[in-house]
Amino acid sequence: MTEPATSPQGLPFDPEERIDLLLGHLGTRREGLGEREAARRLEQYGRNEIRRREGRGWLRELARQFTHPLALLLWAAAALAAGGGMGALAVAIVAVIVLNALFAFAQELQAERATEALREFLPPLARVRRDGEVAEVPASSLVPGDLLLLSEGDRISADARLISGSVEVDMSPLTGESQPVGRSSARVRPASSPLEAEDLVFSGTLVTAGEAEAVVYATGMSTQLGRIAALTQRVRGEVSPLQVQVNRAARLIALVAVVAGVAFLAFGTLVARLPLADALVFAISLLVANVPEGLLPTITLALAVGVRRMARRRALLKRLTAVETLGSTDVICTDKTGTLTEGRMVVSRFWAGGEELVPEDGREKEVGEPFSALLRTAVRCSNARIERSAEGWERRGDPSESALLAAAAALGEDVERAQEERSERRRRLYHFDARLKRMTTADEEPDGALWYHSKGAPLELLGRCARVRTPEGERPLSAADREAVREAFERYAGSGLRVLGFAEKRAGGMQPEEERDLAEEGLTFLGLAALEDPPRPEVADAVARCHRAGIRIIVVTGDHGLTAGAVARRVGIVRGEPRIVTGAMVDGMKQAELDALLREERELIVARSNPETKLHIVDALRGEGHTVAMTGDGVNDAPALRRADIGVAMGGSGTEVAREAATMVLTDDSFSSIVAAVEEGRVVYDNIRKFVTYIFAHTTPEVVPFLIYALSGGAVPLPLTVMQILAIDLGTETLPALALGREPAEPGIMERPPRPRGRGILDRPMLVRAWLWLGLVEAALVTGGFFYVLLSAGWSPGEAVGPGSPLHASYLAATTMTFAGITACQIGTAFATRTSRASLRQIGVFSNRLLLWGILFEVLFAAAVIYLPPLQRIFGTGALGVRELLVLAAFPLVVWATDELRRAFVRRRAGWPEGPA
Repeated sequence: MTEPATSPQGLPFDPEERIDLLLGHLGTRREGLGEREAARRLEQYGRNEIRRREGRGWLRELARQFTHPLALLLWAAAALAAGGGMGALAVAIVAVIVLNALFAFAQELQAERATEALREFLPPLARVRRDGEVAEVPASSLVPGDLLLLSEGDRISADARLISGSVEVDMSPLTGESQPVGRSSARVRPASSPLEAEDLVFSGTLVTAGEAEAVVYATGMSTQLGRIAALTQRVRGEVSPLQVQVNRAARLIALVAVVAGVAFLAFGTLVARLPLADALVFAISLLVANVPEGLLPTITLALAVGVRRMARRRALLKRLTAVETLGSTDVICTDKTGTLTEGRMVVSRFWAGGEELVPEDGREKEVGEPFSALLRTAVRCSNARIERSAEGWERRGDPSESALLAAAAALGEDVERAQEERSERRRRLYHFDARLKRMTTADEEPDGALWYHSKGAPLELLGRCARVRTPEGERPLSAADREAVREAFERYAGSGLRVLGFAEKRAGGMQPEEERDLAEEGLTFLGLAALEDPPRPEVADAVARCHRAGIRIIVVTGDHGLTAGAVARRVGIVRGEPRIVTGAMVDGMKQAELDALLREERELIVARSNPETKLHIVDALRGEGHTVAMTGDGVNDAPALRRADIGVAMGGSGTEVAREAATMVLTDDSFSSIVAAVEEGRVVYDNIRKFVTYIFAHTTPEVVPFLIYALSGGAVPLPLTVMQILAIDLGTETLPALALGREPAEPGIMERPPRPRGRGILDRPMLVRAWLWLGLVEAALVTGGFFYVLLSAGWSPGEAVGPGSPLHASYLAATTMTFAGITACQIGTAFATRTSRASLRQIGVFSNRLLLWGILFEVLFAAAVIYLPPLQRIFGTGALGVRELLVLAAFPLVVWATDELRRAFVRRRAGWPEGPA
């Protein structure tokens, strides 16, 4: 005896084998399982539920915030400070670490609920046949072998094989395909994959029409839905580019700080002959000066501001670092339905007798034959409903049927009255049959006559017709008429439209036929309806902006290739004839073939995609160095949304599964919101570089005083204390840095190509500008200010300035001059770093009012540190006189002017215009 075939889902049988064999393998019969057998199988197979694998706990996530590379560097600084007897400094540094970790944790905290959301896709109850009787049981208690009864409006509870009847099923949660698909127990042809099998239905999908009976062959994690859940759990999020760059910056800063500290510790003890205790204080001070304590909180707060700003543009981000990642996006893989399109069907046009009729909402028209008969049939042969509301028509039921009702209402049909009379006048419903591809109703008309109204696939319906209705009246259907219908159908279908045909006939008596075949023969053909999911009006402009910004768009959809191609052409994603491949073709490619396809085909559409297809595409693009945004709204999209750099889910039409798996949720489901978010991401990236430059520029003037102290062998006292450094890093520079994070977009930000994935926030030109240009100018000014105060008091090198000495008050004033000098230089640096090339005149002095408020706070904070006695004792400061304040007033102008000259030189060399931007 041969072993049964194994299915793609790992089942020990093939769910598409002969039905008698399948029933035998499942140990069931057409009367269904017995209650005791169902209970036994429930113990054997477990409950029909999606199980969740536990993710990382919140304690681990919180601990991660305390072990960030920059945080580790600060821990080292705190330990050294505590070991060196500087308890207050150690406490201050630990406070910085704790506050930043708690803030970042609060912003990043996000429960792993994607699998929990999958559970919501299973209905609470299911109708089954057990022991020959129909019963309603909890869906979680379904077992393989149960006979499942399906009808319109049911959400399917398990994977099953139809054994009788036919249904239309909304497969979009699993495949992304917008149109319901037919499923029938009478399989016509073999399928290339289970999802395309004509006689299989799947857990989580919705029956939109028809009735059928099916045998359950898979439950829980063995279903297609469970397979996606398992795949989603296996896919782990990647470290964002910003996290990589911050880690790289932390390593660079750590290297500089440690090397500098060790080098000058050795230099201070061996060359400058400093006491070991003084040399250790110096090394700790140098380490603290090199570590920008305010960098992490500033980046975190700036990203949070970016998140709030994006929310106003209808894009909700669930991870802070995703803001910056968006700015580097160079490929967007977008679905069609609901993203590029409105996600609802509308009738584009009716066709009858060689003429077209285009519906116009809100305007009634007088329509003659055969259009009036066509509209009447569209209203009669329907199970959907529409209701008038302030916003238009609210639709319920099958999307295509409700679209036909709305179009008929716009053209003068009394749809609301017809809906009220439907149950009273309908004598028989021949459900949609996926094999026959048509649906028919038998309705009693007001004159008492019984009429059959049919709709379905145009060519199949045409084959059941003997006559045709034209503007001149009804006549026999000729070969020329058939060819005209065929040409119209192919023209509309080739444009990506869904085409339905309509027919009617008067019954021979007052009772509908028992045999469907008799009711649907000798029909009179009425015409066609071409339906579409129209593109969103704002998408074309957003696509054009993407092209100008150098962002590539790939359509990856569950829809048919022709439909996707037509929409892509209408919104400008493709200009010529795109390369259209199917998900099965992609899944069958070798890695090198897929890489070549994605590299060489700039205009690409992937149709009939599945979860693995999207994962393969994301992995291949990221492997080529691209930063990928992937859109999705269905359950099947969850794994790819997790794997992409930016997973984009639809907030309105999307499933909760997709929203939980994604990084960004669009509240309006529009592609244009993705483009707006990319622009915001680029602005955030630019602004992070601006305030990082601003923060790093102050490292040099903080380090130089300690070098002077070491190189002089202690003859020159420390020009700056460690507590004053913390007052700068966490006090005076924080608000202006945050304000730089609110700079508006620079002109042409969406005209430049995306930056390479590997390009970091820190690069050589920025470090040269921060440390060697702005930093040296600031260092020269503040060092000069320190010596100006000390020398004016009569100090000479080596003279004592400690507590109790005559010059101690002057020394406090001199260190205060260094602190105040760095603060003053910060003002000039803030204006200089607002742009990398443009002049201040081009962007406007007052265009960032938050920066002006930040500078005001900076001045007031510095004044409090300098003049309030309690703060003087904490930070070791002394009051400054009028002469010192006048000298300080020149510092911002000098810093800004020197960088303005540098930028003017850069503009002239690059040929940039000098006029307003």
